[in-house]
Parts: sequence; C-alpha cells; structure tokens
Amino acid sequence: MDLRQLEILRAVADTGSFTAAGHQLHLSQSAVSRQILLLEDELSEQLFLRVAGKIRITPAGTALLALSHRVFEDIDTTRAAIVESRQTLGGTIRLIGGMTVCLYVFPPLLKEFKKAHPNVEVKVTPAATPRLIRQLQSGVADLGLVTLPVDDRSLVVEPVIREELLLVASPQHPLARKKRIAAADLADLPFVLFEAGSNSRRTIEEFFSIEQIAPKVVTETENVEIIKALVRVGLGISIIPYQAMAREVGAGQLFCARIAGHQLFRETGWVHAKSSRLPRVVEEMKRMFDLIRPRLKLLPD
Repeated sequence: MDLRQLEILRAVADTGSFTAAGHQLHLSQSAVSRQILLLEDELSEQLFLRVAGKIRITPAGTALLALSHRVFEDIDTTRAAIVESRQTLGGTIRLIGGMTVCLYVFPPLLKEFKKAHPNVEVKVTPAATPRLIRQLQSGVADLGLVTLPVDDRSLVVEPVIREELLLVASPQHPLARKKRIAAADLADLPFVLFEAGSNSRRTIEEFFSIEQIAPKVVTETENVEIIKALVRVGLGISIIPYQAMAREVGAGQLFCARIAGHQLFRETGWVHAKSSRLPRVVEEMKRMFDLIRPRLKLLPD
C-alpha cells in the first residue's frame, strides 16, 4: 500500500467511477482498476462493488478511505508547518489579559518576544475575565492569559502560573507590628478588594467564608495599582498577588504577610480557541513565556 494507491482510492470514492477517477488523476481507466485490484489482493477484501452499473464502496473500502483522509491531512499540516517555519515571523497577534497580567507579566514577556520577532505587531487589551472570555469566543483575540477557572468547551485552557495571594497593608498599619497575623485580626477592618465576580475575588471570599469574616469593603476595583495606592494611604487593607507588590514590599512602601493557617493561591493560564493547528505566532508567544517564567516573583523569598 502506498500514497498513490490511497489517492486513487479517494478519487474513485469521490467520483463514483473508475473512468472519472482516471481523468481526475490523469491515468487510464485500466491503471486505476489495476491499483484497486492490487489493494484488494493485499487486504484480501473487496473495496468496491459494481451494482447496476454503479460503483459502491464496501465497509473495508470505507475504513481505508478514512485512513487516506487522515494521512493526507497530516501531510498537508506537516508541509504547511515546515513552510511556515522557514519564513520570518510576521503579522499581528491580539493578546489579552487581566490587569495584573498586563502590568507584571506582559512587559517582560513582550520585551523578549519583540527581540526575537521584531516584525510581529502585538496588540494588548486588558479587561476583566468575563470580557476576556467573550473576546476569545468571538475571535476578537488570539490568545489570553486569564485567571482560572475558565469553563468553556470551545476554548483550550493551559494553566501556567500559580501565584500566592498575601495580605497587604500600609507599613504604619497596626497589623504591620504583629509577628503573626490570625484571621480573627482581620474582623471589622476596612478592605480594598478586587471587583466582585472576578476569580481572584472568589478565592478571597472562600477564605472569608471559612473564617466567618464579613469584610467591610470600602472600595472595589480590578486595577491592582489603585488597590495598592489606597492601601498605602491607609484607606484599608487588601489581599493581592505577591508579584503585584514585591517591589513596594522590598522598598518598605508596603507590608505583606501570610495569614496564619492559610495559603491562598490563584492560577492563571493560557486560553485560546480550539484549533487543529495553532498559528506559529501563538506557539512562539507561549514558548517565550516559558523562558521568562522563572523571572516572575510569584512567591516571597
């Protein structure tokens, strides 16, 4: 069995005629018939039946036809990938992510990506997770780095970041003088939190529920820079990803701590539409992320 025979089998099945298959492939009718006979001898199965002057494919022929479709599809995909890999990467990638991702992950990622692929135009859109998912579903965006979970069967989800959420307060806050902060210490304190409905907020609310804390929420925002600014001036305390505050904590501008008995984490992952073959520019963005991921400050030292 060879590729030419599979091609002839497909032509006969598509046209319903040995003669028409020969015309399509620029072969004589006898050459087509001979190759089908050779296949039938090899398999000891009849592939086509001649009924009332018409050609009908047998179950064995149907199975072989399915194989031929898979083989030629794999050949086409491989050929396209080889051709694409030889070309300088260009075009546009529409990248989306939450506010924290856009502030702390995308800058080092895109710096390295643009070094490697200067001809690619990168468009970045920050938004809350529900809007990001709609953009991926509608094809407005090519690739998202989104806070998980994302439950949508039309999308592929690949977790790539697991980061710790920590309590953050002004260095002048009474909590900053404690060696150990218990959940009970947070009762009745004002909080500046991520917006209700976000995946990060749900993680925090699960902690509140377990500890039976009814937080006094003074402000809600998806913008982590606003949260930090309000915490710094003493409007409230918060719970945010460590990487969002690592620089300020190191400079003594913010205080952070774990809550005794609790480690809060959130996961972030690549999300994109299902496809038999991802565009090379998307694969390259994901590959570049794997290179810069060790530089991200996801946990305290």
